[in-house]
Amino acid sequence: MQQRNRDAITFLAAHPAAVGRLCGFTRLTDALHGDWLRQMLLGETDMTLLAHRGSYKTTCLSLAMALTLALQPEKTLLFLRKTDTDVREVIAQTAAILRHPALRELTARVWGEPVTLARATEDTLVTSVYTAARGAPQLRGQGIGGSLTGKHADLILTDDIVNLTDRLSSAERQRTRTVYQELQNIRNRGGRMINMGTPWHPEDAISLMPAPQRFDCYSTGLIAPEELRALRASMSPSLFAANYELRHIAEADALFALMPPFTEDTDCLRDGIAHVDAGYGGGEGTALTCGRFDGERLYLYGRLWRAHVNDCLEEIGDVCERLLCGPLWMETNGDRGYLAREARRRGIAAHPYAERMNKHIKISTYLRAWWPRVTLVAGTDPAWLREILGYTPQAEHDDAPDSAASLVRALRIEPKI
Repeated sequence: MQQRNRDAITFLAAHPAAVGRLCGFTRLTDALHGDWLRQMLLGETDMTLLAHRGSYKTTCLSLAMALTLALQPEKTLLFLRKTDTDVREVIAQTAAILRHPALRELTARVWGEPVTLARATEDTLVTSVYTAARGAPQLRGQGIGGSLTGKHADLILTDDIVNLTDRLSSAERQRTRTVYQELQNIRNRGGRMINMGTPWHPEDAISLMPAPQRFDCYSTGLIAPEELRALRASMSPSLFAANYELRHIAEADALFALMPPFTEDTDCLRDGIAHVDAGYGGGEGTALTCGRFDGERLYLYGRLWRAHVNDCLEEIGDVCERLLCGPLWMETNGDRGYLAREARRRGIAAHPYAERMNKHIKISTYLRAWWPRVTLVAGTDPAWLREILGYTPQAEHDDAPDSAASLVRALRIEPKI
Protein backbone atom coordinates (compact mmCIF):
# COMPACT_ATOMS: atom_id res chain seq x y z
CA MET A 1 0.00 0.00 0.00
CA GLN A 2 1.13 3.55 -0.72
CA GLN A 3 1.34 6.43 1.77
CA ARG A 4 -2.05 7.78 2.75
CA ASN A 5 -3.41 10.77 0.86
CA ARG A 6 -4.05 13.20 3.70
CA ASP A 7 -6.27 15.48 1.61
CA ALA A 8 -8.57 12.58 0.79
CA ILE A 9 -8.72 11.56 4.46
CA THR A 10 -9.59 15.12 5.47
CA PHE A 11 -12.40 15.21 2.92
CA LEU A 12 -13.89 11.92 4.07
CA ALA A 13 -13.71 12.90 7.74
CA ALA A 14 -15.31 16.28 7.02
CA HIS A 15 -18.26 14.81 5.07
CA PRO A 16 -19.03 11.42 6.65
CA ALA A 17 -22.81 11.63 6.22
CA ALA A 18 -22.32 12.23 2.50
CA VAL A 19 -20.18 9.08 2.42
CA GLY A 20 -23.03 7.22 4.13
CA ARG A 21 -25.52 8.43 1.54
CA LEU A 22 -23.22 7.24 -1.24
CA CYS A 23 -23.21 3.83 0.47
CA GLY A 24 -27.02 3.66 0.41
CA PHE A 25 -27.99 5.25 3.74
CA THR A 26 -29.98 8.00 2.09
CA ARG A 27 -31.66 9.37 5.24
CA LEU A 28 -28.43 10.39 6.95
CA THR A 29 -28.30 14.17 7.31
CA ASP A 30 -25.23 16.39 7.45
CA ALA A 31 -26.49 18.49 10.35
CA LEU A 32 -27.41 15.61 12.67
CA HIS A 33 -25.69 12.41 11.60
CA GLY A 34 -22.70 14.21 10.10
CA ASP A 35 -22.05 15.80 13.49
CA TRP A 36 -22.35 12.44 15.27
CA LEU A 37 -19.95 10.83 12.82
CA ARG A 38 -17.38 13.62 13.02
CA GLN A 39 -17.36 13.31 16.80
CA MET A 40 -16.84 9.56 16.52
CA LEU A 41 -14.09 9.87 13.93
CA LEU A 42 -12.25 12.95 15.14
CA GLY A 43 -13.03 13.23 18.86
CA GLU A 44 -10.34 12.67 21.43
CA THR A 45 -12.38 12.12 24.58
CA ASP A 46 -14.94 9.49 25.61
CA MET A 47 -18.46 10.19 24.42
CA THR A 48 -21.98 8.98 25.16
CA LEU A 49 -24.74 9.52 22.64
CA LEU A 50 -28.33 8.64 23.54
CA ALA A 51 -30.82 8.78 20.69
CA HIS A 52 -34.34 7.53 20.11
CA ARG A 53 -35.26 4.37 18.23
CA GLY A 54 -35.17 4.88 14.49
CA SER A 55 -32.58 7.68 14.65
CA TYR A 56 -29.96 5.70 12.66
CA LYS A 57 -27.48 5.75 15.53
CA THR A 58 -26.39 2.14 14.91
CA THR A 59 -26.06 2.87 11.18
CA CYS A 60 -23.78 5.77 12.08
CA LEU A 61 -21.77 3.51 14.38
CA SER A 62 -21.29 0.92 11.60
CA LEU A 63 -20.19 3.65 9.20
CA ALA A 64 -17.81 5.12 11.77
CA MET A 65 -16.25 1.71 12.36
CA ALA A 66 -15.84 1.11 8.62
CA LEU A 67 -14.18 4.49 8.10
CA THR A 68 -11.93 4.00 11.12
CA LEU A 69 -10.80 0.60 9.83
CA ALA A 70 -10.04 2.09 6.41
CA LEU A 71 -8.48 5.39 7.47
CA GLN A 72 -6.78 4.56 10.79
CA PRO A 73 -5.43 1.03 10.27
CA GLU A 74 -3.04 1.28 13.21
CA LYS A 75 -5.97 1.11 15.65
CA THR A 76 -7.62 -1.96 17.14
CA LEU A 77 -11.36 -1.83 17.82
CA LEU A 78 -13.58 -3.73 20.26
CA PHE A 79 -17.33 -3.55 19.68
CA LEU A 80 -19.92 -4.73 22.23
CA ARG A 81 -23.67 -5.17 22.18
CA LYS A 82 -25.98 -7.06 24.51
CA THR A 83 -25.74 -10.46 22.80
CA ASP A 84 -23.55 -12.15 20.20
CA THR A 85 -26.50 -12.21 17.77
CA ASP A 86 -26.85 -8.43 18.10
CA VAL A 87 -23.14 -8.07 17.39
CA ARG A 88 -23.16 -10.18 14.24
CA GLU A 89 -25.69 -8.00 12.42
CA VAL A 90 -23.61 -4.86 13.03
CA ILE A 91 -20.35 -6.57 12.01
CA ALA A 92 -22.09 -7.73 8.83
CA GLN A 93 -23.29 -4.19 8.10
CA THR A 94 -19.78 -2.81 8.67
CA ALA A 95 -18.35 -5.39 6.26
CA ALA A 96 -21.01 -4.50 3.68
CA ILE A 97 -20.02 -0.82 3.90
CA LEU A 98 -16.37 -1.69 3.34
CA ARG A 99 -17.33 -3.77 0.30
CA HIS A 100 -19.59 -1.09 -1.18
CA PRO A 101 -18.30 0.22 -4.55
CA ALA A 102 -18.58 3.83 -3.37
CA LEU A 103 -16.35 3.27 -0.35
CA ARG A 104 -13.91 1.22 -2.41
CA GLU A 105 -13.62 4.13 -4.81
CA LEU A 106 -13.14 6.62 -1.98
CA THR A 107 -10.53 4.51 -0.18
CA ALA A 108 -8.66 4.11 -3.47
CA ARG A 109 -8.21 7.87 -3.43
CA VAL A 110 -6.71 7.58 0.05
CA TRP A 111 -4.37 4.64 -0.57
CA GLY A 112 -3.98 4.42 -4.34
CA GLU A 113 -5.98 1.20 -4.42
CA PRO A 114 -9.23 0.12 -2.72
CA VAL A 115 -9.24 -1.11 0.85
CA THR A 116 -10.43 -4.71 0.92
CA LEU A 117 -11.28 -7.19 3.64
CA ALA A 118 -8.41 -9.59 4.28
CA ARG A 119 -10.49 -11.50 6.80
CA ALA A 120 -14.17 -11.35 7.66
CA THR A 121 -16.00 -13.61 10.10
CA GLU A 122 -19.18 -13.22 12.11
CA ASP A 123 -17.33 -11.38 14.84
CA THR A 124 -14.03 -10.11 13.39
CA LEU A 125 -12.86 -7.93 10.52
CA VAL A 126 -9.35 -7.28 9.24
CA THR A 127 -8.66 -4.96 6.30
CA SER A 128 -5.86 -5.02 3.78
CA VAL A 129 -4.31 -1.89 5.35
CA TYR A 130 -4.18 -3.15 8.96
CA THR A 131 -0.78 -2.34 10.46
CA ALA A 132 -0.94 -3.29 14.16
CA ALA A 133 1.49 -6.04 15.09
CA ARG A 134 -0.20 -7.40 18.18
CA GLY A 135 -1.85 -10.34 16.45
CA ALA A 136 -5.36 -9.27 17.51
CA PRO A 137 -8.09 -8.71 14.89
CA GLN A 138 -8.49 -5.15 13.70
CA LEU A 139 -12.14 -5.22 14.80
CA ARG A 140 -13.54 -7.74 17.24
CA GLY A 141 -17.19 -7.86 18.26
CA GLN A 142 -18.82 -9.72 21.12
CA GLY A 143 -21.81 -9.74 23.42
CA ILE A 144 -21.34 -8.55 26.98
CA GLY A 145 -21.59 -12.14 28.19
CA GLY A 146 -18.30 -13.05 26.50
CA SER A 147 -14.94 -13.10 28.24
CA LEU A 148 -12.88 -9.91 28.24
CA THR A 149 -9.82 -11.55 29.75
CA GLY A 150 -6.66 -10.69 27.84
CA LYS A 151 -8.39 -8.39 25.39
CA HIS A 152 -7.22 -4.85 24.68
CA ALA A 153 -8.24 -2.20 22.17
CA ASP A 154 -7.50 1.39 21.21
CA LEU A 155 -11.15 2.17 20.55
CA ILE A 156 -14.02 0.53 22.44
CA LEU A 157 -17.55 1.02 21.12
CA THR A 158 -20.72 -0.03 22.92
CA ASP A 159 -24.18 0.00 21.37
CA ASP A 160 -27.35 -0.84 23.28
CA ILE A 161 -25.58 -2.84 25.97
CA VAL A 162 -28.48 -1.65 28.14
CA ASN A 163 -31.93 -2.86 27.08
CA LEU A 164 -35.36 -3.79 28.41
CA THR A 165 -33.89 -6.65 30.46
CA ASP A 166 -31.96 -4.08 32.51
CA ARG A 167 -35.22 -2.30 33.26
CA LEU A 168 -36.88 -5.48 34.53
CA SER A 169 -34.01 -7.21 36.32
CA SER A 170 -31.76 -5.74 39.01
CA ALA A 171 -29.38 -8.67 38.51
CA GLU A 172 -29.04 -7.85 34.81
CA ARG A 173 -28.48 -4.17 35.60
CA GLN A 174 -25.65 -5.08 37.93
CA ARG A 175 -24.14 -7.50 35.41
CA THR A 176 -24.11 -4.84 32.70
CA ARG A 177 -22.64 -2.27 35.09
CA THR A 178 -19.86 -4.68 36.01
CA VAL A 179 -19.00 -5.34 32.35
CA TYR A 180 -18.92 -1.63 31.59
CA GLN A 181 -16.61 -0.99 34.53
CA GLU A 182 -14.32 -3.79 33.35
CA LEU A 183 -13.99 -2.11 29.97
CA GLN A 184 -11.97 0.67 31.61
CA ASN A 185 -9.14 -1.87 31.99
CA ILE A 186 -9.47 -3.15 28.43
CA ARG A 187 -8.69 -0.01 26.49
CA ASN A 188 -5.08 0.75 25.77
CA ARG A 189 -3.38 3.78 27.24
CA GLY A 190 -4.62 6.86 25.41
CA GLY A 191 -7.58 4.86 24.10
CA ARG A 192 -11.14 6.04 23.80
CA MET A 193 -14.69 4.79 24.45
CA ILE A 194 -17.80 5.61 22.45
CA ASN A 195 -21.16 4.61 23.93
CA MET A 196 -24.51 4.67 22.17
CA GLY A 197 -27.88 3.53 23.40
CA THR A 198 -31.17 4.19 25.13
CA PRO A 199 -31.66 4.60 28.90
CA TRP A 200 -33.95 2.10 30.61
CA HIS A 201 -33.51 2.57 34.35
CA PRO A 202 -32.09 5.31 36.60
CA GLU A 203 -29.44 2.88 37.89
CA ASP A 204 -28.49 1.14 34.64
CA ALA A 205 -24.97 1.20 33.16
CA ILE A 206 -25.67 4.43 31.29
CA SER A 207 -25.53 6.18 34.66
CA LEU A 208 -21.81 5.26 34.76
CA MET A 209 -21.03 6.69 31.32
CA PRO A 210 -19.77 10.20 30.56
CA ALA A 211 -22.44 12.91 30.51
CA PRO A 212 -24.55 12.02 27.46
CA GLN A 213 -25.72 14.01 24.50
CA ARG A 214 -29.47 13.37 24.19
CA PHE A 215 -31.49 13.36 20.99
CA ASP A 216 -35.15 12.54 21.65
CA CYS A 217 -37.93 12.05 19.12
CA TYR A 218 -38.95 15.71 19.26
CA SER A 219 -35.51 17.19 18.59
CA THR A 220 -34.24 15.18 15.60
CA GLY A 221 -37.12 15.83 13.20
CA LEU A 222 -36.82 12.24 11.93
CA ILE A 223 -40.30 11.07 12.94
CA ALA A 224 -43.42 12.88 11.76
CA PRO A 225 -46.02 13.85 14.41
CA GLU A 226 -48.62 11.40 13.05
CA GLU A 227 -46.10 8.56 13.16
CA LEU A 228 -45.23 9.49 16.74
CA ARG A 229 -48.91 9.35 17.66
CA ALA A 230 -49.15 5.84 16.22
CA LEU A 231 -46.01 4.74 18.04
CA ARG A 232 -47.25 6.17 21.32
CA ALA A 233 -50.58 4.38 20.91
CA SER A 234 -48.85 1.06 20.20
CA MET A 235 -46.98 0.74 23.51
CA SER A 236 -47.20 1.58 27.18
CA PRO A 237 -46.30 5.13 28.29
CA SER A 238 -43.17 3.94 30.08
CA LEU A 239 -41.88 2.06 27.02
CA PHE A 240 -42.54 5.02 24.76
CA ALA A 241 -40.81 7.31 27.23
CA ALA A 242 -37.72 5.10 27.33
CA ASN A 243 -37.49 4.38 23.60
CA TYR A 244 -38.41 7.74 22.13
CA GLU A 245 -38.23 10.40 24.85
CA LEU A 246 -35.12 9.00 26.59
CA ARG A 247 -36.60 9.27 30.06
CA HIS A 248 -37.76 7.05 32.89
CA ILE A 249 -41.33 7.06 34.14
CA ALA A 250 -43.47 4.65 36.10
CA GLU A 251 -46.67 3.55 34.40
CA ALA A 252 -48.78 4.97 37.23
CA ASP A 253 -47.16 8.42 36.91
CA ALA A 254 -47.88 8.96 33.19
CA LEU A 255 -50.61 11.62 32.95
CA PHE A 256 -50.26 12.51 29.28
CA ALA A 257 -50.00 9.31 27.25
CA LEU A 258 -51.37 10.64 23.96
CA MET A 259 -49.50 12.59 21.30
CA PRO A 260 -51.92 15.25 19.98
CA PRO A 261 -52.40 15.86 16.25
CA PHE A 262 -51.03 19.01 14.63
CA THR A 263 -52.60 21.60 12.34
CA GLU A 264 -50.94 24.19 10.10
CA ASP A 265 -53.94 26.53 10.43
CA THR A 266 -53.03 29.34 12.84
CA ASP A 267 -56.48 30.91 12.35
CA CYS A 268 -57.89 28.34 14.76
CA LEU A 269 -56.28 30.41 17.55
CA ARG A 270 -57.83 33.73 16.49
CA ASP A 271 -59.57 35.44 19.42
CA GLY A 272 -58.10 32.99 21.90
CA ILE A 273 -56.20 33.96 25.04
CA ALA A 274 -52.63 33.48 26.24
CA HIS A 275 -50.97 32.53 29.51
CA VAL A 276 -47.39 32.96 30.66
CA ASP A 277 -45.76 31.02 33.49
CA ALA A 278 -42.93 33.42 34.26
CA GLY A 279 -39.42 32.40 35.20
CA TYR A 280 -37.22 34.69 37.26
CA GLY A 281 -33.86 32.98 36.93
CA GLY A 282 -32.28 30.24 39.00
CA GLY A 283 -33.01 27.53 36.44
CA GLU A 284 -36.70 28.39 36.09
CA GLY A 285 -38.26 28.41 32.64
CA THR A 286 -40.69 30.84 31.08
CA ALA A 287 -43.58 29.09 29.34
CA LEU A 288 -46.15 30.66 27.02
CA THR A 289 -49.39 28.95 25.99
CA CYS A 290 -51.88 30.35 23.49
CA GLY A 291 -55.24 28.60 23.18
CA ARG A 292 -58.83 28.62 22.08
CA PHE A 293 -61.78 26.26 22.33
CA ASP A 294 -63.75 25.44 19.17
CA GLY A 295 -66.60 23.11 19.99
CA GLU A 296 -65.09 20.01 21.53
CA ARG A 297 -61.54 20.71 20.33
CA LEU A 298 -58.91 22.66 22.22
CA TYR A 299 -56.27 24.31 20.04
CA LEU A 300 -52.95 25.05 21.75
CA TYR A 301 -49.65 26.63 20.79
CA GLY A 302 -46.71 26.61 23.20
CA ARG A 303 -43.25 28.08 23.62
CA LEU A 304 -40.63 27.53 26.30
CA TRP A 305 -37.54 29.55 27.18
CA ARG A 306 -34.93 28.68 29.77
CA ALA A 307 -34.60 32.37 30.55
CA HIS A 308 -35.82 35.21 32.76
CA VAL A 309 -39.22 36.46 31.69
CA ASN A 310 -37.83 39.96 31.03
CA ASP A 311 -35.62 38.51 28.28
CA CYS A 312 -38.63 36.85 26.60
CA LEU A 313 -41.37 39.42 27.07
CA GLU A 314 -40.93 41.23 23.76
CA GLU A 315 -41.03 37.95 21.84
CA ILE A 316 -44.05 36.82 23.90
CA GLY A 317 -45.88 39.98 22.88
CA ASP A 318 -44.99 39.40 19.23
CA VAL A 319 -46.32 35.82 19.36
CA CYS A 320 -49.60 36.89 20.97
CA GLU A 321 -50.05 39.63 18.37
CA ARG A 322 -49.25 37.30 15.47
CA LEU A 323 -51.68 34.63 16.66
CA LEU A 324 -54.33 37.20 17.73
CA CYS A 325 -54.48 35.79 21.26
CA GLY A 326 -55.11 38.03 24.23
CA PRO A 327 -55.13 39.11 26.92
CA LEU A 328 -52.00 37.57 28.41
CA TRP A 329 -52.87 35.92 31.72
CA MET A 330 -50.23 35.88 34.48
CA GLU A 331 -50.31 35.11 38.18
CA THR A 332 -49.30 37.76 40.71
CA ASN A 333 -48.41 35.53 43.67
CA GLY A 334 -44.64 35.76 43.26
CA ASP A 335 -44.10 39.24 41.81
CA ARG A 336 -46.92 41.34 43.30
CA GLY A 337 -48.05 42.48 39.88
CA TYR A 338 -44.63 43.44 38.49
CA LEU A 339 -45.00 41.43 35.30
CA ALA A 340 -48.45 42.83 34.55
CA ARG A 341 -47.14 46.37 34.90
CA GLU A 342 -44.12 45.62 32.70
CA ALA A 343 -46.29 43.95 30.06
CA ARG A 344 -48.64 46.92 29.91
CA ARG A 345 -45.68 49.28 29.68
CA ARG A 346 -44.68 47.39 26.54
CA GLY A 347 -48.17 47.58 25.08
CA ILE A 348 -49.23 44.00 25.91
CA ALA A 349 -52.77 43.49 27.21
CA ALA A 350 -52.29 41.85 30.60
CA HIS A 351 -54.73 39.97 32.86
CA PRO A 352 -53.18 39.46 36.32
CA TYR A 353 -54.76 37.03 38.77
CA ALA A 354 -54.00 35.46 42.14
CA GLU A 355 -53.31 31.71 42.03
CA ARG A 356 -54.98 29.72 44.80
CA MET A 357 -55.00 26.18 43.37
CA ASN A 358 -52.44 23.42 43.95
CA LYS A 359 -50.33 23.08 40.81
CA HIS A 360 -50.48 19.28 40.49
CA ILE A 361 -54.25 19.22 41.03
CA LYS A 362 -54.66 21.92 38.39
CA ILE A 363 -52.52 20.04 35.85
CA SER A 364 -54.03 16.63 36.56
CA THR A 365 -57.60 17.89 36.29
CA TYR A 366 -57.94 20.72 33.78
CA LEU A 367 -55.14 19.85 31.34
CA ARG A 368 -55.40 16.08 31.63
CA ALA A 369 -59.17 16.11 31.08
CA TRP A 370 -58.85 18.02 27.83
CA TRP A 371 -55.60 16.52 26.53
CA PRO A 372 -57.31 13.80 24.40
CA ARG A 373 -59.13 16.60 22.53
CA VAL A 374 -56.11 18.87 22.03
CA THR A 375 -54.84 19.84 18.59
CA LEU A 376 -51.44 21.54 18.52
CA VAL A 377 -50.69 24.37 16.14
CA ALA A 378 -47.58 23.92 13.99
CA GLY A 379 -44.59 25.80 15.32
CA THR A 380 -45.21 24.67 18.89
CA ASP A 381 -41.88 24.38 20.68
CA PRO A 382 -40.80 20.72 21.05
CA ALA A 383 -39.36 21.57 24.48
CA TRP A 384 -42.79 22.86 25.62
CA LEU A 385 -44.46 19.66 24.39
CA ARG A 386 -41.76 17.46 25.89
CA GLU A 387 -42.25 19.03 29.31
CA ILE A 388 -45.99 18.26 29.21
CA LEU A 389 -45.59 14.70 27.98
CA GLY A 390 -42.93 14.08 30.60
CA TYR A 391 -44.85 15.62 33.48
CA THR A 392 -45.11 13.69 36.74
CA PRO A 393 -45.49 15.02 40.28
CA GLN A 394 -41.72 14.54 40.62
CA ALA A 395 -40.77 16.32 37.36
CA GLU A 396 -37.83 18.69 37.62
CA HIS A 397 -39.54 21.29 35.42
CA ASP A 398 -43.29 21.89 35.10
CA ASP A 399 -43.56 25.39 33.61
CA ALA A 400 -45.22 24.27 30.35
CA PRO A 401 -47.92 22.03 31.90
CA ASP A 402 -48.62 24.68 34.55
CA SER A 403 -49.10 27.36 31.87
CA ALA A 404 -51.27 25.10 29.69
CA ALA A 405 -53.44 23.99 32.63
CA SER A 406 -53.89 27.58 33.77
CA LEU A 407 -54.97 28.58 30.27
CA VAL A 408 -57.52 25.74 30.06
CA ARG A 409 -58.96 26.75 33.40
CA ALA A 410 -59.13 30.40 32.30
CA LEU A 411 -60.98 29.45 29.12
CA ARG A 412 -63.50 27.32 31.00
CA ILE A 413 -64.32 29.24 34.16
CA GLU A 414 -63.04 32.82 33.87
CA PRO A 415 -64.49 35.69 31.83
CA LYS A 416 -62.41 37.00 28.97
CA ILE A 417 -61.65 40.68 29.57
